[in-house]
Amino acid sequence: MVNWWKQSTFYEIYMPSFKDGNGDGIGDFAGITSKLDYLKELGIDGLWLTPFYLSPKVDNGYDIADYKSIDPDYGTMEDFEDFIKEAHQRGIRVIADLVLNHTSTDHKWFQESISSKNHPKREWYIWRDEPNNWESFFGGSAWEYNEATNQYYYHAFAKEQADLNWANPEVKQAMFDVMKFWLEKGVDGFRLDVINFLKVNDSFKDNPYDFEKNEQNHLYDKDQEGVLSIITEIAKFVHQFPDKFLVGEVGSEDLKILKQYSGLNKLDVVFNFNIGSIGEFDSDKIFQQLEETEQVYHPTQIPTLFFSSHDMSRHISRFGGDEDRAKLVAALMLTAKGVPFIYYGNEIGMRDWVADDIAKMKDVQGLMAYELEIQSNQSHEKALAAANEKSRDKSRTPMQWNSHSNVGFSETAPWITIPTHAYKINVENQQSDPKSMLSFYKRLLKLRKVHSSLGLGDYEFLRNENGMIYFVRKDQFEKILVILNFSDQSKSLNIASCFASDIEMLLSSKRTSLESGNVVTILANEAMILKGDIRDEPIK
Repeated sequence: MVNWWKQSTFYEIYMPSFKDGNGDGIGDFAGITSKLDYLKELGIDGLWLTPFYLSPKVDNGYDIADYKSIDPDYGTMEDFEDFIKEAHQRGIRVIADLVLNHTSTDHKWFQESISSKNHPKREWYIWRDEPNNWESFFGGSAWEYNEATNQYYYHAFAKEQADLNWANPEVKQAMFDVMKFWLEKGVDGFRLDVINFLKVNDSFKDNPYDFEKNEQNHLYDKDQEGVLSIITEIAKFVHQFPDKFLVGEVGSEDLKILKQYSGLNKLDVVFNFNIGSIGEFDSDKIFQQLEETEQVYHPTQIPTLFFSSHDMSRHISRFGGDEDRAKLVAALMLTAKGVPFIYYGNEIGMRDWVADDIAKMKDVQGLMAYELEIQSNQSHEKALAAANEKSRDKSRTPMQWNSHSNVGFSETAPWITIPTHAYKINVENQQSDPKSMLSFYKRLLKLRKVHSSLGLGDYEFLRNENGMIYFVRKDQFEKILVILNFSDQSKSLNIASCFASDIEMLLSSKRTSLESGNVVTILANEAMILKGDIRDEPIK
């Protein structure tokens, strides 16, 4: 029996920004529930929800103050339970974002830990008499002094996010209890945040400095010995519950590191940042990473396919803002080998937002970048530019439902700025337009459901020629050829030796029919998907 997630498409919902259901300007469970029919019609199979637990939101929910409570901004436990029930009734699975690495400093565990060196919770966190040179991934020192106890605690991220001490068995048991709580509430698995950070080197040696990159080399504070044993224990525990799914955020673009965390007795998949976080559009680099991932992963592991998330710029903006290109990227993500993750709003082509005022910025990473620049005597303009570069607010603006007040997201002003360009790009405008981005996504997602090879098939080949990526995916039932011409020139391809007969065009981003003959002309910036009878000879 095939695991359900292997042929599923996931959709990431950034909790405060998807849909406000109670009129307070913040997205919530009631709002998401009201849009489940939209998500069902879109064609997704699973939802990934960013953290919804009680939190002071220094890092917008990734600083958890109570793992077993719903933050009031997002509703009540009854709202959550109703949402889970309604999603499952529509055949939509739900995975919850879970932060096992650190808690908010407001969490009662940390408040007890900070109260005394002799408190039993003291060893639940990482304390030192003197700091080493480790830097926070948000900037500045990773150590914060506590005057009351005359020691420093470790925080890999913001100082309000204190790292748990996973060398302590009590910590591990407490977090297993958290996972059990939510699994019994009905979640279908977890997205595990910064999961390769669970262990640090207990020698606490200084990290070396990479002078070429002008940054610290985080040699001793992530991917440490023992972390894979913890991963194995987590996977064993979660997979005791039937049909559960684990995806890990491993903070690396190194395939050799990513490979270690998934597969048999480990996480089901990890996010392939080697593909997803490519900074500027480069079809050759995208192909290279697809090819290398296939070589490293095949035959036992499955990659993930994504190009946007709450932590990065939206790929339509990052890759130049061209809608034709964005459609090709969507086609790649939804037809290449891997488990795809769509970021909310990408299906309508939502763009990035750039803050023109530091007072409008919400993201702690951007705000810290601004402060560090000001402390270095940089001008406000340079500091704001640095803040916008680091800030993750750019991709976190409200979902654009219509062109009415607050883009249909809320009846009141939302928690974050709505970009001025947002009103032109929305669901309502695209629903009935067969040429829209939304319609294209729907067609792609429908194809994934109808054609098994797009979800489960192996590559017969994977090729790249002068800006045109093309591949055949094949299972025991069918063979499908995907052609993605990322170049600005038309290309010709002989498809006769790939298919025996009865060639059918399943989808094109630029036409409605296929010309007759063995040679197909692929237009500039066109995506085309063809199906035919299986023939053993590879394409020439």
